[in-house]
Amino acid sequence: MENQTFDYIIIGAGPAGLASAQYAARAGLKCLVLDMAGAGGQVNQITDLENYPGVFPTVKGPALMSVMEEQAKSFGAEIQMVQVTSIDKSGSNYIVTCRNKTFEAPCLCIATGAIHRNLGVPGEKEFAGRGVSYCAVCDGPFFRNRRIVVVGGGDSACSEAVYLSTLSKDVKIIHRRDSFRAQKAVVDKMLAAGVEPVYDTVVKSINGSAKVESLTLKNVKTGEESTLECDAVFIFAGMLPQASLVEMLPKDEGGYIITNDKMETSMPGLFAAGDVRSKSFRQVVTAVSDGAIAANSAKEFLG
Repeated sequence: MENQTFDYIIIGAGPAGLASAQYAARAGLKCLVLDMAGAGGQVNQITDLENYPGVFPTVKGPALMSVMEEQAKSFGAEIQMVQVTSIDKSGSNYIVTCRNKTFEAPCLCIATGAIHRNLGVPGEKEFAGRGVSYCAVCDGPFFRNRRIVVVGGGDSACSEAVYLSTLSKDVKIIHRRDSFRAQKAVVDKMLAAGVEPVYDTVVKSINGSAKVESLTLKNVKTGEESTLECDAVFIFAGMLPQASLVEMLPKDEGGYIITNDKMETSMPGLFAAGDVRSKSFRQVVTAVSDGAIAANSAKEFLG
């Protein structure tokens, strides 16, 4: 089995991983980034990123990630599309195992991000790809001028609802509470776009024959159930941190990796950055910051 040694290995090629690679490589570290899906992470699903400092008025998510990837490579970082199957410790080095090859380094950063959480209701799995989606950019154009429902109340749900409102005039957003938890500017923009909110409501089931035809809804205050006809439902019900590779690390109640302000975990030389890390605010800009700090901490750790 092929084995290669580096100073610093980053698992995850989203904004945290790519920023960390750029700073590490620029500091002279032999740096490797591993990601089975290539560069970009969740940012590849953003149509118009409008709140990244210094980029105005907007930038396409994939375009920003492409530039970040080339920037990291220009400083000497290596990026490989492989799936990591396990992480172990041997002496002072971390051993990262992939199919047919292993990598080792004294410093390792977990920047694996988070994925969308399922609702777990009847019909969700059955109609995935047939009206059920978790990516408005990917699937929204298929439902132009159709009846669209968004489920969720955070920044992602409201931002995606805005995008979907450019494709259809019939967009509703279902939220289990009586107000959205998203940033006020995002909510205001969504409401101004004509998206209709449905408060205090949850989805009980997703119904149809060959494709999505309706939702069964329940008002959480009155208990009343109703049926809402629709052609597509886009689900943004929170995120699940991708931390299964490091079960040995302490996590918070949500499963996010606990670090200090230097991105250090409980194990020397092992760092975490981006959406997989326990913190109060998750944005592209905070992920980039985490990655830069982790790289600097790795440089300090190596001396």
